[in-house]
Amino acid sequence: MNDRSTESMSPADLEMKRVLRTSPIEAVGIDDAFNTRLARWQHGPVHDVVKPMSDHVVMTYLGAMQRFERKSEREYVSGVARRGRVTFIPAGSSSRWDIYGPLDVVQLYLAQEMFEQLADQAGYPFLGPLVESTAQQDSATASLLFMAHRSLSEQGIAEKLFRQQLATLIGIQLIRNHSNTTIKFEKAIGGLSPSILRNSLERLSSEDDADHSLGSLANAANLSRFHFCRAFKKSTGLTPHEWLRQQKMEKAMAMLREQKMQITEIAEILGYGTLTAFGAAFKRHTGMAPGEWRRISS
Repeated sequence: MNDRSTESMSPADLEMKRVLRTSPIEAVGIDDAFNTRLARWQHGPVHDVVKPMSDHVVMTYLGAMQRFERKSEREYVSGVARRGRVTFIPAGSSSRWDIYGPLDVVQLYLAQEMFEQLADQAGYPFLGPLVESTAQQDSATASLLFMAHRSLSEQGIAEKLFRQQLATLIGIQLIRNHSNTTIKFEKAIGGLSPSILRNSLERLSSEDDADHSLGSLANAANLSRFHFCRAFKKSTGLTPHEWLRQQKMEKAMAMLREQKMQITEIAEILGYGTLTAFGAAFKRHTGMAPGEWRRISS
């Protein structure tokens, strides 16, 4: 569990805590320049007004479907929250919610500055108001939020990069779906220069306390995060997250082959919070559990 104390929660988190009358069961910062945060909530029935928040909130649903009603000054919505559906609450929005049973939700909190930067990178100097929607079918955004949620238990550098990339993609999806702005990112002409690629790989491979965030890597390359990821993939065939995960798995295989350490020790050295998280990541990469791979490779 990554639950945070009240002192470390943002105003949006605190408003959700007040309305839902509970604390998030999992929460993590995305470690980007915008203080983006991800939280999972399990709560009971709700009959309250959500006050205006400084962050935009996008959420999707993990558990059983649930009936709800939402009332604002301009509209009334009655529907069902279920998997694959997404609710988007723009910053500054306020409405009354009546949720008639328990819900299990994942929420992502996004700053207005992030949307403005994405729109600017797309060549649009002004981003109009974002439009609220409630429990609308949006399998693409829901899938991105599911992936972000599944990475909550993994705290390594690769997982942080992964969450940063997911947050950017979700921001792009929200602009596409909830504003009149049309995103038309220019295509990356080529890959990274040899010197920038070498510097990026050295930073990703470093085990010191240097900033390994996607934003830092992109700034060093004098590119936006979006274009850096595209150029990096053109140069290596992998996204930064995929490249770092591959390097981590190669280290894991080398350590397993040497037979000197327990699997739990290897998982800890590589930054996995639990043996289960390491085993799942290793099996996704190799098709085998670490113990099975060690027996075959010895």
